[in-house]
Amino acid sequence: MNIYVGNIPFRATQEELEKVFGEHGDVTSVFLPTDRVSGRPRGFGFVEMDDDGGKKAIQELDGFEMDGRNLRVNEARPKEERR
Repeated sequence: MNIYVGNIPFRATQEELEKVFGEHGDVTSVFLPTDRVSGRPRGFGFVEMDDDGGKKAIQELDGFEMDGRNLRVNEARPKEERR
């Protein structure tokens, strides 16, 4: 299951997200996109987990406070094609 995570603190690392989500199931990967020009984090990311753990993580972590920010967590939608 691919999970969208929004409102991530800009100082958060992949390891920190893996630890938080890992408490709910097996984390396969964590991706934190960065700005192409500045190289700074963009404040959102994606966590890939097993389905059972992913559903539990979405339920438990939506609104979870991380470094003063409330995470927005939901199932990722497929990327729309650009024209």
